[in-house]
Amino acid sequence: MFDAEWVPDPVAGRLLYKLPESMPELEVIKRMWQEGGANEENPMPYLKTVVCRVVSISFVTRYVEAEGVSIKLHSLPRDSSDTGHIAEADIIGTFLDTLGKRKPQVVGFNSSSADLKILVQRGVANGIQASDFCVRPEKPWEGEDYFSDYGDWHLDLLKILGGWGKLNPSLHEMALVSGIPGKMGVDGQQVADLWLKGELDKIVAYNECDALTTYLLWLRVGHFGGHFTTKEYAEEQERVRELLRLEGTKPERSHLRDFLNAWESFRKDIVPGSNGHNPTV
Repeated sequence: MFDAEWVPDPVAGRLLYKLPESMPELEVIKRMWQEGGANEENPMPYLKTVVCRVVSISFVTRYVEAEGVSIKLHSLPRDSSDTGHIAEADIIGTFLDTLGKRKPQVVGFNSSSADLKILVQRGVANGIQASDFCVRPEKPWEGEDYFSDYGDWHLDLLKILGGWGKLNPSLHEMALVSGIPGKMGVDGQQVADLWLKGELDKIVAYNECDALTTYLLWLRVGHFGGHFTTKEYAEEQERVRELLRLEGTKPERSHLRDFLNAWESFRKDIVPGSNGHNPTV
């Protein structure tokens, strides 16, 4: 279950609008927003993903092995203070290479139109080769295919939960009404500002929380669809709590303690008991 974060790419802005190299990045990005339709109500409009730079990818991986089920939380860049790790090509290439070699099912929220699409667009723009990721079977039912709209190798939760226009919930809205933490302190509108301030660590923390939210929402959808019994669903959630408890002890991941506290608080607020049709939130 993955989530990516991106910001306007000044290199793309200079090329598209023929801006001088001497223009500061902030001014280039402001011009990009202006060209994208910025106004007083929406000073930072959503830009085409192809003119944006991927700065972080976080993902929760669920492993099913002989010893049982385990989950881990990963983030790229691995070290936000290492200039070698923060290169966009390294972030995207590492992630797509992992998918290509391990062939997991991939789950996102609005990932068909946004997250996975930007990884392909910017992968091409950066000259990355992702041949293993791009392998497609001759027949859709004969193997892994991350590009098919009819298979299960890439599952977009918004396609299951959404519709058209106002029928489409945001991840934040869907999470909150399900007793799952949504945005906590930072939202997508602040990512560019954090990037310009050099606070990549805060972007990664925000990204990790979104990946965890997506994972918990996937568990809930799986329970709704009968892929987990109520008992199994409770066990899956407990694995997430254990991950948050352990990883949250690390100074660089203190935000995971905040996520756990918020989750526990939401559970009490939304479902006060554990009876009836709401056995576990």
